[in-house]
Amino acid sequence: MESYILLENLKIFARHGVLPQETLVGNEYIVNLKLAVDLSKSCQTDNLDDTISYAEVYEIVKKEMEIPSKLLEHAAYRIICSLKNRYVEISKVEIKLSKRNPPMGAQMDYASIVLIK
Repeated sequence: MESYILLENLKIFARHGVLPQETLVGNEYIVNLKLAVDLSKSCQTDNLDDTISYAEVYEIVKKEMEIPSKLLEHAAYRIICSLKNRYVEISKVEIKLSKRNPPMGAQMDYASIVLIK
């Protein structure tokens, strides 16, 4: 059985960006995570100790997003590394990190990057 833990559309305020104004003012970011992990044991036991707490995953994401980065890629990669270091049972992480209204003179909702490791 394939199984995943998904955290979808996490809204987090952070101060990422190349321009000084971006790190001063900050912006809203949306994080979507897909963690490939074997959930077969927790399906049977109904025990939190047999799975990965998505509340703990959120805390890791939040902590990494608090550290300013110039690039979305850098922030997303730090999140992946922190998650894989904390939970060896994660076989693959897919993250989509989106920045609301990036300062580029275009009308758009988000600029996003996707990393899979």
